[in-house]
Amino acid sequence: MITTPSSNVPAAPEVAANLPWWKHLKSHHWFIFAMASLAWLFDCLDQQLFLLARGSAMKSLLPIGTDLRLYGGYATTIFVAGWATGGLIFGAVGDRIGRARTLALTVLLYSLCTGLSAFSTGWIDFAIYRFITGLGVGGVFGLAVALVADSLPDQARPGALGTLQALSAVGNITAGAISILLGQFEGSWFKTGEAWKYMFMVGALPAFLCVFLQIRLKEPEKWVKAREEGRKTGAQFGSYASLFGDARWRRPALLGMMLCVAGVVGLWGIGFFSPELVSDVLDRSLKAQGLDAKAIAAQKTIWTGVNMIVQNLGAFFGMLTFTKAAQRYGRKPAFAFAFVAAFIVTFGYFRFFNSKSDIWMSAVMGFFQLGLFAGFAIYLPELFPTRLRSTGTSFCYNVGRFIAASGPFTLGKLQASLAAGATSPAAKLQAFRSAACYLSAIFLVGLIALFFLHETKGRPMPEDLQPAKA
Repeated sequence: MITTPSSNVPAAPEVAANLPWWKHLKSHHWFIFAMASLAWLFDCLDQQLFLLARGSAMKSLLPIGTDLRLYGGYATTIFVAGWATGGLIFGAVGDRIGRARTLALTVLLYSLCTGLSAFSTGWIDFAIYRFITGLGVGGVFGLAVALVADSLPDQARPGALGTLQALSAVGNITAGAISILLGQFEGSWFKTGEAWKYMFMVGALPAFLCVFLQIRLKEPEKWVKAREEGRKTGAQFGSYASLFGDARWRRPALLGMMLCVAGVVGLWGIGFFSPELVSDVLDRSLKAQGLDAKAIAAQKTIWTGVNMIVQNLGAFFGMLTFTKAAQRYGRKPAFAFAFVAAFIVTFGYFRFFNSKSDIWMSAVMGFFQLGLFAGFAIYLPELFPTRLRSTGTSFCYNVGRFIAASGPFTLGKLQASLAAGATSPAAKLQAFRSAACYLSAIFLVGLIALFFLHETKGRPMPEDLQPAKA
């Protein structure tokens, strides 16, 4: 029962509806929200540590003369493919055996393998660790979102899910801060070019979160009751045959996947290659200042970290803004505006970023690119019933990553094609810019899927405990 702050008298329905989302939460709701948010925050920390360490790791693990950006794209493709596979597997497992225990397993998996990445001796074992890390990373989003959606009051759900996604930016910013800190000590505390190893070691720390997840976090009462009822009716939990065997869930699953493909490819295939652009621009600038190789390496480590922080500060506010817009205007209008804006700012960023003074552009790009992801957290669980909520959400968010996995590969190949015959660093940088600009049109694909999806603002979460219909 909701009460007003000044009285123990129950609040009127219209008053309760206008309360901030956090006013609807009790202590156990807060614990669930905190655990789910931390799991996703640390997940994103590990993702960003990979992005920041990718270039240095490739340089350290590959023979001299190898195309580092091309192999960096390959490593990203392998990571994202593991992410997609893990999302498919653990999303279904979460609906079958419970969100909480499956979430603990995925956090442990990505934490340990991120740590092991630091001990790679070549590109092959590094790629294997990245794939297994991706398995764990891929499972977290759908599980965390389903856990919150099934545990918190309906009035708090959209705001809590949008905030959960916004807090992922804190993990991203922390990764940038780690990069800056390590850049300060590179060449003194450890050898130049080895900062990437220490980044991955730090990424192993979230494994300790599993202790709290396993001991104290309980399964949502809604899921427990639905599971008991499902055993009586024969309804299938975590079943892809059930997800696609009924048109009610097949249609939003396929369209939701298409919606996510636009955002995920845009972010992972283009937006998260901003460190490479910043690094190249800085390299040119620092060499012009006459700095030695050691000083240039340290400055590039620091400024790629600064770029990551700025990009994710913009992302944090973008996701909170999207959450407010989705609650006020509806999910579809918020998505439509964000997709168009993401296309425009991404194109502009890769075309016009030229110096450290342009670092503000990273914040604008992060605001719109990652703002979309708050929409995924809010909208996807509203499309599926309890028995398929984790499965459906994970399918949409992660299967699109099989397509997204081709993004870095495509960017690398397109850049190589545009740079054919180019010998100067400036010409190769221009080819990279052009490739990113062309691929930024992927954001507009989201508008196509959006046209066929239905609005969920103000509607109850769907439920279905009957066997799948043909």
